[in-house]
Amino acid sequence: MSDYLDTARRVILTEVQGLELLAEGLDDGFARAVDLILGATGRVIVSGMGKSGHVGRKIAATLASTGTPAQFVHPAEASHGDLGMVTRADVALVLSNSGETPELADLIAHTKRFGIPLIGVASRPGSTLLRQADVALVLPAAPEACGNGIVPTTSTTMTLALGDALAVALMEHRQFTPEHFRTFHPGGKLGARLAKVGDLMHRDMPLVPEDAPMSDALLVISQKGFGVTGVTDAAGHLVGIITDGDLRRHMDGLLDRRAAEVMTPGPRVIAPDALAESALAQMQARKITCLFAVTDEMPQGILHIHDCLRAGIV
Repeated sequence: MSDYLDTARRVILTEVQGLELLAEGLDDGFARAVDLILGATGRVIVSGMGKSGHVGRKIAATLASTGTPAQFVHPAEASHGDLGMVTRADVALVLSNSGETPELADLIAHTKRFGIPLIGVASRPGSTLLRQADVALVLPAAPEACGNGIVPTTSTTMTLALGDALAVALMEHRQFTPEHFRTFHPGGKLGARLAKVGDLMHRDMPLVPEDAPMSDALLVISQKGFGVTGVTDAAGHLVGIITDGDLRRHMDGLLDRRAAEVMTPGPRVIAPDALAESALAQMQARKITCLFAVTDEMPQGILHIHDCLRAGIV
């Protein structure tokens, strides 16, 4: 078992060294690549063959999910009609460790023919790909982690990291926020965590005026099904909330009272554009089941803790 662990550590450390060389070797070519992408009105067309292609698919997916329209085009398929996907409005990001991958020839020629900006990523500065590229990003000479230089390991890790670096640089320039990120990730755990209160709240709220008799308040609590009702003043502002605890505390002569006499004033509220995860944290911390969403003291909706749990926010 120790032999396996030694191998694993050697592989990881070899790739770490490659990443360090990559970071140290970056120059203004990286900045020019970012500017080329920012200047494109179309998409980033990512392409690569073999392992570079697998890495390219991930880079395209990362770009697309972080605000930079991108698409992977397989170089072999490009030679059989998919070149039609690559337009003058696009910028090409082509990956090849050697820079001499023959399947890339037609794609490279297409970029030259139509004046499509080409960013090349390869390990050989004098390779065909980097000589034809408008911006050449050179991978440093780092040993592959397999030990015999045959299996793409360190080289693919460096290429993947370079793609991540491009994506994050573009994100930061565009001031890409978690709210933007959620637009491209509406499903799954991430989408749930980034959901806003306004996405989950109910707009048909339990509300009664301050002077409402408690018989009316009890009817609203029963009909709406949240176990509470908000209390509003004459201007419609939320000024209080009636919960089951308030009902127990005023049990004697309850039906002879008005809503304002029973309510808890100044209830906890939240903004509709706040993250639902924040609302859930408040409800759990204060051991309450509902929060009214309020804008300028005016109630906009009500969020129940079960709404958060059903959405997958835990």
